[in-house]
Amino acid sequence: MGPTRPATLVVAGLASAAVAWLLVSSFYSRIPPLPWLPIVTLLGLAVLEGYAAANTRARIARRPGRDPVDPLAVARFVVLAKASALAGSIFAGFYAGLDAWLLIERTRAAANDVPAASAGLAASLALVGAALWLERSCRVPDLPDRDPDEDDRSRRDDL
Repeated sequence: MGPTRPATLVVAGLASAAVAWLLVSSFYSRIPPLPWLPIVTLLGLAVLEGYAAANTRARIARRPGRDPVDPLAVARFVVLAKASALAGSIFAGFYAGLDAWLLIERTRAAANDVPAASAGLAASLALVGAALWLERSCRVPDLPDRDPDEDDRSRRDDL
């Protein structure tokens, strides 16, 4: 499994924005005001993943006062980070498409939904950032550079 590609996140976000624009332009008059609970949920996930990223990085680096890291937990964090980054980009695209449509629409209902849509976009982008940070924090640190001549000598000694 490789690192998350930014192009994947951008394509998912753009596709989600296009779908949101189409849905909102067709059905906006039938939907209730935007709720704030999904925004709070996205922001809570971003905070938790940011904390997990900082804690995991410290444990992998074996900083004093930190317990060693469980390799299976790191693998689970990587899967969580990849899924959260993709979900966050989909939500960000949806909120961006919704926000763009709301800013063009000149009704009182649309103006009342702009703060929730903008906050949703910000929370989604925060989740993407925290997820990418968590994924990056799960990498094994590079070993210090060694002398290539020493590597050749040790291989010859093994033969």
